[in-house]
Amino acid sequence: MLIAQKGFWVKKFSKNLYSGLHTLNGDQMKLTWLILIIILLTAIFCSFIVYNDYTSTNEVSEEDFFFGVSFGGNTTSQAKMLIDKVKGYTNLFLINSWEIAINETALNEICDYAVDANLNFMVFFDFISHSGYPWHLTWLDTAEERWGNRFLGVYLYDEPGGRQLGLGQWDEGMIPKNISDYSEAAEFFVTSISSTWSMKDLKDRGISVFTSDFVLYWFDYVAGYDTIFVEFGWNNSRPQQIALGRGAANMQNKEWGTIVTWTYQHPPYIENAAQLLEDLKKAYRGGTKYLVVFDFPYNQTNPYGILTEEHFDAMETFWNMTDSLETVEAEAAFVLPKDYGWGMRSLNDNIWFPQWGPDSKSPLIWENMNKLLRRYDLKLDIIYNDPRFGFEEKYSTIYFWNDQIS
Repeated sequence: MLIAQKGFWVKKFSKNLYSGLHTLNGDQMKLTWLILIIILLTAIFCSFIVYNDYTSTNEVSEEDFFFGVSFGGNTTSQAKMLIDKVKGYTNLFLINSWEIAINETALNEICDYAVDANLNFMVFFDFISHSGYPWHLTWLDTAEERWGNRFLGVYLYDEPGGRQLGLGQWDEGMIPKNISDYSEAAEFFVTSISSTWSMKDLKDRGISVFTSDFVLYWFDYVAGYDTIFVEFGWNNSRPQQIALGRGAANMQNKEWGTIVTWTYQHPPYIENAAQLLEDLKKAYRGGTKYLVVFDFPYNQTNPYGILTEEHFDAMETFWNMTDSLETVEAEAAFVLPKDYGWGMRSLNDNIWFPQWGPDSKSPLIWENMNKLLRRYDLKLDIIYNDPRFGFEEKYSTIYFWNDQIS
């Protein structure tokens, strides 16, 4: 509208000016034409600036850091309320609800609402349905056209590594048979995920694939995930989680994120606001590209799930301090044996299956890892000795699992 009005007044001015030209002599007419040309060029230039400014405000620029919440409710009203609550200090909304993912109307309504609030979003799918919910495929085909690059991708499955380690199968029915060593276990885990129809559907469409996990990040990436959110929860070591997740991402040229999840298996579930703020700062300093706060379950007393006003205050405080926080990069790498799928949450953790406990390598790995974490803190990456990914040129200092580390 502004551009159209400017064009109208330029045209009117030019017409009135032209009507008086016949009363001028030659020199006066030349001067008048020169002034007219300058005015027209100025108007065109200003119009271009106005148009460029107008269009730029409606385009999403590439962002280096995404921060938001993981919505675990099951109604559009809950989602909208949470969006309204956090839209002033977040730029990411994870629709982490299977009930919403199988309701096309509700899903589209929430996605529209998030984009209208200037939020980027991703959607959880437990699987991409070809029969029960055939609209899934059409939705994926049209998501980018409808929401542009506000649609970041799909959060597919959930904690595949953790399920593998704890249950012996990363998904129901994925029970490996005749597995005799770590390499066979790694190959089965990786190929059984990468070969699923859901993973193929997303890869064929060029849609980024996300999930969160608390173990086996390296193998999640090899299986096809573009981004893994390392989990900050329970009493796990934050520097260790960062080292494992960032190391796997760095080596495989992927991106990594962080999700702050449950500390307790009962109310209040999540850590307090002061601890949340410290975790957010630590993940950011470690270089995470995505940072999410988990919000599930919902109850009748708190309309915002498990997050309280104090948690929201901590999130806003963090958002306002990001410009002043310095990030760190890994200075050293700790190299694990190839295909060594050890959970590493404790010395007694499993290797690939519940029935495979720690082996003769585990005590030395555990000792050396903790020495290096104490020495380097957030500046350590933990990686694998996999010939597909060379690490010699990526790190100035490299320690192998069986080195004698003082």
